[in-house]
Amino acid sequence: MRKRQKFVLTSMVLAAAVAGIQMASLEWRYALIAALAVTTWVMSSWSLKEGLSGIEWLTVPLLSVLFTAGVGFFYILLPVSIWARLLIIVLFGVGQYALLLTANIFSVAAIRTIALFRAATAVGFVMTILTGFLLYNTILSFRTGFWISAPLIALASFLLLLPALWSVELEPVMPTRVVSYSIWLSIMVALLSAVVSIWPVTLAVYSLFLATMLYVFLGITQHHFAGRLFVKTAWEYVTVGIVVLITMLATASI
Repeated sequence: MRKRQKFVLTSMVLAAAVAGIQMASLEWRYALIAALAVTTWVMSSWSLKEGLSGIEWLTVPLLSVLFTAGVGFFYILLPVSIWARLLIIVLFGVGQYALLLTANIFSVAAIRTIALFRAATAVGFVMTILTGFLLYNTILSFRTGFWISAPLIALASFLLLLPALWSVELEPVMPTRVVSYSIWLSIMVALLSAVVSIWPVTLAVYSLFLATMLYVFLGITQHHFAGRLFVKTAWEYVTVGIVVLITMLATASI
């Protein structure tokens, strides 16, 4: 079976599984989504196995796993609308296929230079931010105290940042600075979530703010790792963060 056929099959099976899980009783759904996330790693690794070696078995399929978990948990929060849920399933299948194509480019680019590497980096960046929004929204929807939500947000951020920062240079082993930056940046996102938790904003705005901070931190750090971080570039990311912050403060229901 060709790689593209494996990608299509994997995307379709996972999309059908996400839809099927919603038919289970609510108390089983979270466990089933966790199991599906593990299944995503198995199927993604099977689809990409010819190009994977060493640390790539972890870093390359990880975003697909997190995307499955993010969509699966977010799907539970959707209103009971067949059209809204059908749209999410279709978008999930397309997104999963795009992630597999991106992962394939990363696995090949780790061995030799490939023209599509920059495009794959852009897709990976966008999907990382989207997945971050979905995971943050899910964590915050439980409305626990920040002492519970903040560590979970830090963990989610770390798992998102690790493969995204590794993909800049595609080292055969995990560089220490990638792990270090991933830890500190995830802590910063978690601290911001704890600060914002006392502000009266909606769940969507709260999640969007954290996803925007992830966008700022990841974008600046990726440019730094690539040796292309200039003052103008940094200000472009910071400006987006400031605009979202002002919007969040302005929409707060005080």
